Amino acid sequence: MNAPATDLAALKARQQTAWASGDYAVIGTTLQIVGEQLAEACDLRWDERVLDVAAGNGNATLAAARRGAHVTSTDYVASLLERGAERAHAERLQVDFQQADAEALPFGDASFDAVLSTFGVMFTPNQAQAAAELARVCRPGGRIGLANWTPEGFIGQVFKTLGRYLPPPAGVQPPSLWGVESHLQQLFGDRAARIVVTPRQFNFRYRSAAHYIQVFRDWYGPTHKAFAALPAEQGERLAQDLTTLLNSLNRAGPGSLVVPSDYLEVVITRA
Repeated sequence: MNAPATDLAALKARQQTAWASGDYAVIGTTLQIVGEQLAEACDLRWDERVLDVAAGNGNATLAAARRGAHVTSTDYVASLLERGAERAHAERLQVDFQQADAEALPFGDASFDAVLSTFGVMFTPNQAQAAAELARVCRPGGRIGLANWTPEGFIGQVFKTLGRYLPPPAGVQPPSLWGVESHLQQLFGDRAARIVVTPRQFNFRYRSAAHYIQVFRDWYGPTHKAFAALPAEQGERLAQDLTTLLNSLNRAGPGSLVVPSDYLEVVITRA
């Protein structure tokens, strides 16, 4: 007997609720360097039209605007766009903010010179549809720039740890597949004239494993919702497993926490 099809609309609604919980901006601002590096990798030019998809609180948005681009920043969580708008206003950057679903972007074909997403579009339930939308709104010869966590890296291992306690829906591909080059080639196929992948690391810096867990438990939507959904005993076991993982990867010694996390920086030239 075939397993029932996953209700992607219902899953997306649950995901939206998860990302709206906590306050991702507390975490997001620490990742700003990733947006800056991606803007450089995409070689953004003054006056280019740039779309940031699943922008969160606007790391790639700000990076593109700082380079003189005309930026449209989108996310399906309105409160995160508000945080991005506060940051843009503080720097006197002109950015358009618009609530939008990465799987159904409200823009015409070939509307942008570059389309960016840092640790955002990789979380869409329908990966093929999201990739098709990124390609559709990017002009031929334009660039699609992505930063995606890898399955083997620290955040990929965090996802796997969470999955042992709250298994993901059957039939839905894990977000970390966006951090696998062969999967990106399958997703974009003939829409890509060229795909350049650069392995990179981002360093998470906290006082200790306990400090990291508390910050993510309070503010990072998926972790916040996971702990809220688990009985106290299972929540304690999850915290212990995360502590073990963090300490095993900590390169700072016992006095602090610095954990490198692998990601792929991807620049796709639109066919």
